[in-house]
Amino acid sequence: MNENPLPGIKQFDLTGKNALITGGSKGLGYAMAAGLASAGAHVALLNRNRDEGTEAAAKLSKEYGIKAKAYAADVSVLAEVEAVVKAMIYDFGGVDILINSAGINIRGAIDELTPEEFGKVMKVNVDGTWNAARAVTPHMKKNGSGKIINMASTLGLVGLANRTPYATSKGAVVQMTRALGLELAPFNINVNAICPGPFLTEMNIPIADTPEAKNFIVGATALARWGELREIQGAAIFLASDAGSYMVGSMLTVDGGWTAK
Repeated sequence: MNENPLPGIKQFDLTGKNALITGGSKGLGYAMAAGLASAGAHVALLNRNRDEGTEAAAKLSKEYGIKAKAYAADVSVLAEVEAVVKAMIYDFGGVDILINSAGINIRGAIDELTPEEFGKVMKVNVDGTWNAARAVTPHMKKNGSGKIINMASTLGLVGLANRTPYATSKGAVVQMTRALGLELAPFNINVNAICPGPFLTEMNIPIADTPEAKNFIVGATALARWGELREIQGAAIFLASDAGSYMVGSMLTVDGGWTAK
């Protein structure tokens, strides 16, 4: 047993750590990037829109006094993600933390959706998560440490009608997290997932005022409200820091009590 543990609050300190956040220019991705930056981490944002990412990185750097840079890539294309990781290692000196936050959602009844729409969600949410994890793994293995945080969802744990593409993709992320957590634990790499409930992100704004959202989404939570973006930050800091060093293959639900019902 370690006789000289870090004082409690210092376990959450990320000073000098380098984090890569996919989909980090907006929504939950940006909120988590800001959370890590507030704890001292330098952040790299991977997005398809370079201008959007550059603007977000500049804002983070100015507000938190850390190094921040944006990279443009499509997470569903492994070669593009590998190129970003290589560039980040050169620019930052390494990758200590990966947050897989890039994701999309296409809603609809199964007989109204196309196979192409189903496949598109899989490519981004499942392939994209696997690609980024694969790209950072050799570097983390070499360093003998690392944190990989996947964004799953409550819909990876429970079902909801008219969400077959998204729920299927997030269920896959749940199992990917468990399998990869076991695979990388011997290398001192912690792989875990956050399962957010209904947060009012850009993805959910189109349905925010619909009867479905009020009755079956927000109504499913014990708190009876949408989550605020800041409320995802604590979970991300925890899993990215030494405070989460004994977590492997876990699903950390931040869902306002959805899955408790």
